[in-house]
Amino acid sequence: MDLHLAQAEPLGGLAGWAVSLMDSLGGLGAAVIVGLDNLFPPIPSELVLPLAGFSASQGTFSLLGALAWTTFGSVAGAVIVYCLGAWLGRERTRALLLRVPLVKASDFDRTEAWFARHGTKAVFFGRMVPIFRSLISLPAGIERMPFGRFLVLTTLGSLIWNTIFVVAGYLLGANWHIVNDYAGIFQYGVIAAVAIALVAFVITRLRNRERAAR
Repeated sequence: MDLHLAQAEPLGGLAGWAVSLMDSLGGLGAAVIVGLDNLFPPIPSELVLPLAGFSASQGTFSLLGALAWTTFGSVAGAVIVYCLGAWLGRERTRALLLRVPLVKASDFDRTEAWFARHGTKAVFFGRMVPIFRSLISLPAGIERMPFGRFLVLTTLGSLIWNTIFVVAGYLLGANWHIVNDYAGIFQYGVIAAVAIALVAFVITRLRNRERAAR
């Protein structure tokens, strides 16, 4: 059953494009869209995953197929970002960061030390946090986390996150968008927290620089 016929009004924008791709490619289309979430964060998995569940409820593919394909897409996208981090490497990344205004070598060193202690938890739980889900693979690659460990943690974390949203979309059917509405609140909260942290960092660093100048 075509998803466009299953709704009172056709979807537009990103949701409409996602529906069209899943109608055309099935599970592979879902994998492609979810994988792009890792490479291009403005494509939110919180929108695509419930839509994939709804697609499964309409018979485009099975529920297990939706979970398998979306998790495959998540892992594939994460592996690409991991490889990018591994290609950049520690020294190149450190040199690039030191060119950023207000960033010190000690900032990189502290972040590196933190990842060495908490990298396993960061990769696993980071798969379930907007924004960080797309970025956490980069430091894992830069620090050369063992690839097998990275793959297992990413697969498990992605499977848990995807299952929540895909099953919700499957059960809600045509009301799948409710999931996206509530998930959007969580995403905006994370964005606000990151913005506040960045502003606090800039203010603190500028004040320290001003005191040093005096």
